[in-house]
Amino acid sequence: MENVKCKIKTQKKEISLKEICRYLDIECPDVDKKITGINTLTDANENEISFLENKKYEKYLKNTKAAAVLIRNEDASKLPEGVIALITDEPYLKLALLTKLFVNPAWEDGGYQINTSAKVHPSSVIGKGAKIGANVEIMPNVTIGPFVEIEEGSVIYPNVTIYRDTKIGKNVKIHAGSVIGSDGFGYAHDKEGKHIKIYHLGRVVIEDDVEIGANTTIDRAVFGKTIIKKGSKIDNLVQIGHNCEIGEYSILVSQVGLSGSTKLGRNVVMGGQSATAGHLEIAPFTTIAARGGVTKTIKESGIYSGFPLMPHKTWLKLQGLLSRLLKKS
Repeated sequence: MENVKCKIKTQKKEISLKEICRYLDIECPDVDKKITGINTLTDANENEISFLENKKYEKYLKNTKAAAVLIRNEDASKLPEGVIALITDEPYLKLALLTKLFVNPAWEDGGYQINTSAKVHPSSVIGKGAKIGANVEIMPNVTIGPFVEIEEGSVIYPNVTIYRDTKIGKNVKIHAGSVIGSDGFGYAHDKEGKHIKIYHLGRVVIEDDVEIGANTTIDRAVFGKTIIKKGSKIDNLVQIGHNCEIGEYSILVSQVGLSGSTKLGRNVVMGGQSATAGHLEIAPFTTIAARGGVTKTIKESGIYSGFPLMPHKTWLKLQGLLSRLLKKS
């Protein structure tokens, strides 16, 4: 593998608000404004578009710094002064359509940077702007997308695919066949029931000393980042959805599945085939036993089992009660 140095940064797209409105087929305000991206109501800046679909996020309208918001007419008056209302009866659908305008190419050829102490197998492929740090080892048939960064001492095993913009910290191990940074499972639905893809514009960040097992998948964020924090250990065949946050030193055992925007605190342990619904939090130092199903936020640390989920001691008592009932029948 040839060492090629580069100083290339991802270029942000700039699209005029009028062009966006024409593309979405909505009424356009008489404003000449350049838009550089899409983001949530809380994270959007004065050059980004946001949206309001679910009423539970209405509380974030008053403080949003977005340039414009896709919003229903009845909610438009709740926007702060200076924030442009883009009126639509289908904010989420229009958001999905808009993501296509801002998605970056999945692959770009060009210069990249490999530290002289790194070992990269000749069969591996590296995209534009990637940076491979000191003493990194890249094994056969690895694909490293554009603008990926892999820091010192990390090891990438054969047939791993790392999508663009992913950041991997120091001393990380990613085992064979894993896919890091692919799109999450996100679709909006039109009035005819068609599934309209939401292109995921965020990234994956993996902090130092993380180990990821074989054939595990970690989805990129819709906006912002999916993050695996320092020291976490992830087994084979684990699925981590978009915008998840895995706390420091957590352990996820084989076939765990996390729905989008799940947030695990520090040292959470999830047993084999356990899973979560999306948009919930699990308290630090909590253990979810094998096949446990988490459907609500867990605020108190402890050991939990079963579905519906309950404290482990309660689950054991329930199993004992059921066993006695069966013996009597």
